[in-house]
Amino acid sequence: MLIWILAFLPLLLILFFMTVLHWNAARAGTAGWLAAVLIARFVFHAQLDVLLAAHLKAVFIIIDVLLIVWGAFLLYRVTDEAGAIQSLADTLPQLTKDRARQALLIGWVFATFLQGVGGFGVPVAITAPLLVRLGFSQQKSFLIPSIGHGWAVTFGSLALSFYALVAASGLPGETLVGSSALLLGSTGLLAGFQITHCTGGWSAVRRLFVEILLIGASMAAILTVLASLGLWSSASFGGGLAGLVTAMFLFRQSKTDAESQPSIKAFLPGLVPYLILIIIIAVVQYWQPLRDLLSVPVLGADFQQVETGRGFITQAGRSREVYLLRHTGTMLGYASLISYIYFKQKGAYQSGEVGRILNDTLRGVVPSSLGIIAAVAMALVMSHAGMIDTLAKGIASSTGALFPAASPWIGALGAVITGSNTNSNVIFASLQQQTAQLLGINVVLILAAQTAGGAVGSVIAPSKIIVGASTSGLAGREGQLMKALLKPIGLQLLFISITVFLLSALI
Repeated sequence: MLIWILAFLPLLLILFFMTVLHWNAARAGTAGWLAAVLIARFVFHAQLDVLLAAHLKAVFIIIDVLLIVWGAFLLYRVTDEAGAIQSLADTLPQLTKDRARQALLIGWVFATFLQGVGGFGVPVAITAPLLVRLGFSQQKSFLIPSIGHGWAVTFGSLALSFYALVAASGLPGETLVGSSALLLGSTGLLAGFQITHCTGGWSAVRRLFVEILLIGASMAAILTVLASLGLWSSASFGGGLAGLVTAMFLFRQSKTDAESQPSIKAFLPGLVPYLILIIIIAVVQYWQPLRDLLSVPVLGADFQQVETGRGFITQAGRSREVYLLRHTGTMLGYASLISYIYFKQKGAYQSGEVGRILNDTLRGVVPSSLGIIAAVAMALVMSHAGMIDTLAKGIASSTGALFPAASPWIGALGAVITGSNTNSNVIFASLQQQTAQLLGINVVLILAAQTAGGAVGSVIAPSKIIVGASTSGLAGREGQLMKALLKPIGLQLLFISITVFLLSALI
């Protein structure tokens, strides 16, 4: 029991430092990493060769993940600096005068779109003030997009969390896509009903039942199709766009909204950069000669087998490979450059835009990058030292057949602790994977539960609540907002938990 507690101690320290002392993810993650190194060395008897191999492997995963973080934020800033995001935000309220439909459109559909293209707390930060301007209360203006966008987090921020899941588990993304999309899409549909109930009660749910089903089904279907085609970075964006198109069609059928419809051209500027990205990814993905040309140089290394003093063995193998010229982060860079040229020719920028874009990008990515570096290093040390294996055996023996139901809550806990689904996947994917293997449970389903739970749980991470509170006029009331979110987010997690448990019995 003492060994299990010591194996869990780095994670407990992160929880303590972030929730009690209010440290940021980078600072708390560094403390967790240091604790992992010390416990690995002196309790699990990991010698220098084990620790060195863990950190060298971590370097390749860190490069893989951070390229996407930097590229995603850069593309968002290129678009935002041109005023394209604000143009979308100003046009959307014109689609409908119905209060419940406005909540769905802005807090569900548009928030999903924003999570797809930006993430980093952007969905609530942008949509909450819009809802306040439309007459919603400050608290509802915060709650509605918070409830509405969590389902899109895994494939949002241009699929950063999903890439982290792939990197941490070592399984092909194509294998993980189906179960992840199923859990996330069904949770997204639940979010639509929750938002409608929050806005207009059960009468609004009954009145808009069919519209919610159609919009939710379109978003889930397009997300699943794009992800299944390998276009992971565009899946949440595409889902949000599909929801927008479906909502425009449905609202045009409404007599109260038909006359208020803006032209589709009003939406194009904000969509262009992400349509460019989809084209680039599709061409590189499916045009084999170009894909082969961009497959060099590649970063990677082979590692020999290492063994701790307690007899835990990490088999020899290849590190994560990073194809620099066709990496998703690099393609985000290509899209950023082309989009910049497009907006520049349209005269959308004011003088000094390059400096503002680069400075804001740097300020935006540094804190999250430091947190990711610490989380990845800690996770690899724990894995190589046998600490993850120890935790997995303890969880397997204590939960048994109920583990599938607990899996989404573990993912959610990681996201709340670290502030992001990405970090949760980095830290807990291996743990969930090994526990599922020990229990003979479908590993792919459990990893889908991990990232679905982490996506939903990330909504109540303190860092995200602080960002949303600041733009909705609720700064200083973060505790009240977290309490208000516990019930709807808890319901989403319970839904995922029950779904995973039932599926595990069938698979």
